Amino acid sequence: MDDRGGSFVAVRRISQGIDRSNTCQSSSAEVVAGSTAWLGRGLSCVCAQGTEDDFGPSFDLTPAQEDCLMKLQNRLDIAYDSSIPEHRESLIALWKAAFPEEELHGLISEQWKEMGWQGKDPATDFRGGGFISLENLLYFARNFPKSFQDLLRKQEGERSMWEYPFAVAGVNITFMLIQMLDLEAVKPRTLIGATFLKFLSGDESAFNLLYCITFALMDHLWLAMHASYMDFNAVMKLTRHQLEKELLEENITRLEELPSYAYLLGNS
Repeated sequence: MDDRGGSFVAVRRISQGIDRSNTCQSSSAEVVAGSTAWLGRGLSCVCAQGTEDDFGPSFDLTPAQEDCLMKLQNRLDIAYDSSIPEHRESLIALWKAAFPEEELHGLISEQWKEMGWQGKDPATDFRGGGFISLENLLYFARNFPKSFQDLLRKQEGERSMWEYPFAVAGVNITFMLIQMLDLEAVKPRTLIGATFLKFLSGDESAFNLLYCITFALMDHLWLAMHASYMDFNAVMKLTRHQLEKELLEENITRLEELPSYAYLLGNS
């Protein structure tokens, strides 16, 4: 599949209590072929599948880093389940944050397409990121409401006639970050993963914040490339490359010091 699209969707297996005792195990993420809907055909995760030979030796962690990583991994293992009250409440809270003046008629409703879900039931799109992808979107809406609304409503810049669907793009970003940071390994096997854990040990909301920064960066690059939905893969690859570059910059001690944090604040 080339960079300009295709009929693949991102799907990540979510297993309760996954065995992470083998530091060289392959990722539990996979990209599988699936039917496409609406603008979803351009949305596939750009994370290449790794093998054991792709990774160098694992990095040792401090006890604090181990604890923070375990807590984050526990969140990764939770699949979205509409039968769980907390999950339903979080989904409703996301709607209220996105459209405070519009009443939601049900958890299954054509209204969800306004947010960029592929169908009338968002639960079918969470398979790529699990419950944490909903938490990421809700954190974005609550902590950076202006940026969230600008991206949701595509209010900044000269937009394409065929834009990326906001919510599905958000799930893809969660999926991409999980793989980029190698978060399903018992210890980080890449420098970028080890670097992120330094931020995580200082701020347990670091993954949520990095998600917001990534979303804002992706939209900035989307506009800079004059992209349309068939360019989504190419934009995501460039987003990942830029993010990795910034995370490895010297003298960066907080995620707020990343150059792309400015996009989250609306500073081009």
